[in-house]
Amino acid sequence: MVPAGARPRHRTNHGPSCTLVPMHDILLLLAHPDLKHSRVHAALRKALSRDAAGAGARCQLRDLYALYPDYDIDVAAEQAALQAARLVVWLHPVHWYGMPPLLKLWLDEVFSYGWAYGPGGTQLAGKDLWLVVSTGGTEASYRPDGHNRFFIDAFWPPYEQTAQLAGMRFLPPLVLHGAHHVTTAEITEHVDTLVDHLRRWPDWPEIAGLMPCVQGDAPAGERPLPVDSGEGPPADLTDAALADTAR
Repeated sequence: MVPAGARPRHRTNHGPSCTLVPMHDILLLLAHPDLKHSRVHAALRKALSRDAAGAGARCQLRDLYALYPDYDIDVAAEQAALQAARLVVWLHPVHWYGMPPLLKLWLDEVFSYGWAYGPGGTQLAGKDLWLVVSTGGTEASYRPDGHNRFFIDAFWPPYEQTAQLAGMRFLPPLVLHGAHHVTTAEITEHVDTLVDHLRRWPDWPEIAGLMPCVQGDAPAGERPLPVDSGEGPPADLTDAALADTAR
C-alpha cells in the first residue's frame, strides 16, 4: 500500500543522488521502510556504503526509501542503473512473506512491459538477480511444524518467476533469520558474507552449475484491452472480451 499523500508518478530529475558511475556492474537496491530501527540493514548499509565508495568499486548502492520518501520513482534513472549492472541485488526485510511496499512499487514501474519483459522487453536478459533478506522469525519458525508453516524457500517463487520473465538468472538467496534477536557477531558474519560474495561474484562455487536463464514469454494477448479515456471499454468489444477484462 502506498502511504496517503504519496504520488507514484514518474520524476524526471532527482539531482546528484541519482548520478550513475559507468564502472559499476553490481547494483544494490536497499529497501527498508524504517532503517533507523534496523540493526541488520543499518549494518549492511554502512558496510556497503563504505565498500561502494572505494576506488575502483564495483557496486552502486541505492537506498530506495531515502531516494523516494514520497514514492515518486524516477523510472528513467532506475532503468539506467539496471542497464549498467550485470548483478542486481535486492536487500530487504521480509514483510508479510514478501517485499516491502516501495520495492513492490519500484518493481511495478521499473520492470515495465516492452522494457523488462514481453515483446521487445529484453533490457535485463542475461543479468543475475540475488535476493538478500532478513526475517523476524527464527529459522525454526520456517518449518512445517513452525508458526510460519513453510520452509523459507516456499516464498521464493514470485521472485524467481519475476527473474525468469525478465530473462535474469535467479541466484540462491542469502537469508538471516531471527533478525530482532541476532547477536552483533552474527550480524557481522552476515555482512562479511555479503561483502565477500559481492567481491567474488560471479566466481561462486554454489552457482558454478547454474545454467543461463531462458527468458519467459509474456504474450501481448494477455495484456489489458484498451479503454476510451477512462470512460469504459470501446463499444465494439464483444461480451466475451468484456467478461475477460473483468477477471
